[in-house]
Amino acid sequence: MNKLFTALALVAATMAQADDTRTDIITYDTDQSFDDVIFGLENAILDAGLVVDHISHTGDMLARTKEDVGGTVDLFVHADVYSFCSAAVSREVMEADPMNVVFCPYDIFVMVRPDTPDTTTIGFRTYPEGAMKKVEAMLDGIARSALGLD
Repeated sequence: MNKLFTALALVAATMAQADDTRTDIITYDTDQSFDDVIFGLENAILDAGLVVDHISHTGDMLARTKEDVGGTVDLFVHADVYSFCSAAVSREVMEADPMNVVFCPYDIFVMVRPDTPDTTTIGFRTYPEGAMKKVEAMLDGIARSALGLD
């Protein structure tokens, strides 16, 4: 049954991605709460032997400064970005090309939008071909683990 749930979740995530015209991000949508996905993400990062360097509470910042900058739209119900690094993976990709330093630390975001309050989205940016695809695979594994899709 768990395999069936996983397959259905992946189909839903792929369909959600297909509707997105952006090709530079990978996202997974779930009906899990924001707090549950954040809990899963924090555990997935720790389970991978990594440490969260920073949590950017982007949604809170944008809500707090909305009027100050002339904003008129509520962008998120919740939106956080988790930044972290992997010494082993970073060394590998930077030995392949020291300019890959530009990509470190790595980020995974979790958000809920006002127009879809029952959907939590987790995602990350894609990376260029070559060594950085290892980072992309690591982030995909962490995001999927956060949702219980591993």
